[in-house]
Amino acid sequence: MLTEVEKSSLCLLKEYKYNWHPIEKGYNNRTLYINVGTGKIAEKPVSQEMKDKFIGGKGFGLRLLWDGTRPDTRWDDDDNEIVIAGGPVCGITQYSGTGKSLLVTISPQTDSVMDSNVGGFFGPFSKFAGFDAIELQGKAEKDIIIYIDGRNHVIQIFEDPGFEADSHILAEQLTEVFAENEKDAKNIGIVSTGAAAERSLLGMLNFTFYDIKRKKIRLKQAGRGGLGTVFRNKKIKAIVAHVSGVSGNLNNVHDLKPIMERGNRYQQEIRELDDHQCQMRKKGTANIVNVMNDYDLLPTHNFKYGSHMDAINIHSDLLREKYFTLGIPDGCWIGCAMSCSKGVDDFELQTGPYKGQKVIVDGPEYETAAGLGSNLGIFDYPAIIEANFYCDTYGICTITWGTTLAFIMECYENGILNKEITGGLELNFGNKEAALELLHQLARGEGFGKIAGLGVHRMKKLFVEQYGADADFLNDIGMEAKGLEYSQYVSKESLAQQGGYGMTNKGPQHDEAWLIFMDMVNNQLPTFKDKAEALHYFPMFRTWFGLQGFCKLPWNDVVPKDNKQTAEPHKVPEHVDNYITVYNAVTGKNIDIPEMIRQSERVYNFQRVFNIRRGYGLRKNDAQPYRAAGPVTKEEYLSRQERYDKQLIDNQGLNPETMTLDEKMAATRKYREQQYEKLLDAVYTRRGWNLNGVPTIAHLKDLGMDLPELLEVVTPLQ
Repeated sequence: MLTEVEKSSLCLLKEYKYNWHPIEKGYNNRTLYINVGTGKIAEKPVSQEMKDKFIGGKGFGLRLLWDGTRPDTRWDDDDNEIVIAGGPVCGITQYSGTGKSLLVTISPQTDSVMDSNVGGFFGPFSKFAGFDAIELQGKAEKDIIIYIDGRNHVIQIFEDPGFEADSHILAEQLTEVFAENEKDAKNIGIVSTGAAAERSLLGMLNFTFYDIKRKKIRLKQAGRGGLGTVFRNKKIKAIVAHVSGVSGNLNNVHDLKPIMERGNRYQQEIRELDDHQCQMRKKGTANIVNVMNDYDLLPTHNFKYGSHMDAINIHSDLLREKYFTLGIPDGCWIGCAMSCSKGVDDFELQTGPYKGQKVIVDGPEYETAAGLGSNLGIFDYPAIIEANFYCDTYGICTITWGTTLAFIMECYENGILNKEITGGLELNFGNKEAALELLHQLARGEGFGKIAGLGVHRMKKLFVEQYGADADFLNDIGMEAKGLEYSQYVSKESLAQQGGYGMTNKGPQHDEAWLIFMDMVNNQLPTFKDKAEALHYFPMFRTWFGLQGFCKLPWNDVVPKDNKQTAEPHKVPEHVDNYITVYNAVTGKNIDIPEMIRQSERVYNFQRVFNIRRGYGLRKNDAQPYRAAGPVTKEEYLSRQERYDKQLIDNQGLNPETMTLDEKMAATRKYREQQYEKLLDAVYTRRGWNLNGVPTIAHLKDLGMDLPELLEVVTPLQ
């Protein structure tokens, strides 16, 4: 292990000095371009048109990625980019959840445009250092460290002297090298990944934040689509942003007073209501584990089932009572009252290269508890927490890994895989020892771990070609769409959520639309028109968070007392008004809700056309695996037979008593697949797309997005 490195002893490969100027109403009005292959470092101006049409965050990332790549750029080509961008609101400290940044790249998993949001300090710090986005391109010859020094206004690229690979150690080493003293550690934000990212397609990126109370460096994850794999393919070991400190108004907002007023109001809500609603300050996002189980929505055994009798063993109360350290402000950005970034302190590892060491583990979040827990048939928090830690430090997305391993386990239990193929690992559901060993193999690049690191999409093809598996069965149970693994909700009984997964631009991730309760539990979306309206509004509304630098959790995880009395409680109108007020106060603009949605529509449609330019983004690409819609196997049907039989009567007028099980399953499948196709028609029409999923020229013109480069792509498909 590298024990001591002085900054002065690092081998400097490139240096670029820049003139710093204060942020103006949320914008630096420039971005930073670094080609790690050629060594070119440059500033790019941000035009008013770019701010008007692309806003910031994901919008800036997509615009830069489009301009920097070709239609046939592959994920591992030199010209692929990783772009990191916060929005105009990113970095303010007077309203909760304003530390988010967005990343985009061409994904090694999907070959299309991937975006992922993340907390931590790097996004705000890179903005305070002087840049609205960091654009990374090229491939270095050797591993490098990029240092963005916002104090002395210089960009430096160093050769990696031999820092450790895994994030929890690497972040500590880099902080020791670049921080002037312990007090200065809070002024450093780091982007890194781990050993598994360079040995798989599933790599994610960690963004650090310094926990002042614990005096420890912690990690937040940009998890989806292989961002960490691209990062390591470019030979980037880490990026470090260093600022002088955080003061009250570094964004130089237009009007600070309304931001403070809304921020104080929200903090009061959290203090008064959180304990009675979601208990985010005590359980984090994992508060819903037991709720999902109660409503048959908790993924179990590769999404076969939505609940399990052993789920009591991963009830969220256990995290609060036995594992999470409470009474500490666990915000991943300064000023967030929600404090949902829970942590398990002094967790002693039982396996792997750090066995016997005591570490801090960030989370588990809900997605991790479900993905590494119930979906694998593992109802044991110590095993989940250990896997959580290793996924983080190895640089692997817990959502992706959970769904990937669940697929492997079902294949093992169906005889498609065996001990000879897996190198002796008995990968049955519930085998926590084998699950952890496979994760360690993945990080070492050994054994069956190398195959697991391909992800579900590629494993399906490999299992058919090499092991004689039934392709139709694998396509039914392989919970991926567009090449991306599903996040951890069972969507079988919510057609709207099936659309919320299947129609996403990047693949099935819940951050665009989470409509299960509106659709399935509360029956608020009875018609296709209702579902289409929800699948227009909510993806556009949620996209807006990623343009600005907002976290979505403060929107609806705690709601005002009188929210139920509002006309549209599912939209949490008071909080929507907060967001518009904050945005206007930062930028000096005067938008309303319709313009909020139109801001998102411009970027959302741009991303759709971007995918079309790459050969995706059409109706065929919005297909879903059948397990997302209904029961694939007989045991699935029989586990909910009363429900499914009743639906045959109510929805199709059939008599299940006169039908065989195979006939009932076939009729159920035909109906559900037809419903999904009808949903596609309704949503495409509402979104201003043709029935092949292509934005119409008229719609692009209406949005002011009839850019020549977009029209060139969509015109032949009208």
